Amino acid sequence: MAYILHIETSTKVCSVAISFNGKIIAVKENEEDGYSHGENLTLFIQDVLKQASISIKDVNAVSVASGPGSYTGLRIGVSTAKGLCYPLAIPLIAIDSLTSLAEIAKQKHSSTNLCPLIDARRMEVYNAIFSSEEKMIKPISADIIEDDSYSEFEPFIYFGDGAEKLVSIWSTKNCMIDLEIKSSAIGQADLAFKKFEANEFEDVAYFEPFYLKDFVGGVKKSV
Repeated sequence: MAYILHIETSTKVCSVAISFNGKIIAVKENEEDGYSHGENLTLFIQDVLKQASISIKDVNAVSVASGPGSYTGLRIGVSTAKGLCYPLAIPLIAIDSLTSLAEIAKQKHSSTNLCPLIDARRMEVYNAIFSSEEKMIKPISADIIEDDSYSEFEPFIYFGDGAEKLVSIWSTKNCMIDLEIKSSAIGQADLAFKKFEANEFEDVAYFEPFYLKDFVGGVKKSV
């Protein structure tokens, strides 16, 4: 049996949840235009512990969004997770932000390819694509989006905080947007429990987020 505390701070959503044996039992989250993770995260952890009627000493592991995503958000989330794991002597579990986002989407869209997108500014996004069989068919990358991007994976559902800015450029593609699906610690629950059972833990001393900051963008096609 395991209580796992989940922390998601890779986007503007600040989200914390607690699961018991892979099932969510408490969640607290919000989304603000400015990044408020530094002010909210500790308070949200206290709130979910209270909701779950447990103390921090009852927590068996902490899972955290490992990236890609906001540099500042990821640093805050990982620092907080480490700050809990050290004194409690409990394991740290890393869950990549895009797989977690796809986990949320598959509950609603189970029969098509999934295209989670995290905003990387301008027309850039962090992306991966998953099949309806839950396999990653395009690995995580940072891409400059064009009208024919990911055409080989159509049809697909796209979502996440990098999705809305693509509505116009993707207006003729065989894909649909779902703006209701956003980053949330909820998406970590099943993934983290499986890693917990398999003892797939991170080295608390040396673990760093997957920033994916340096990348070579696509070359714009000549007209």
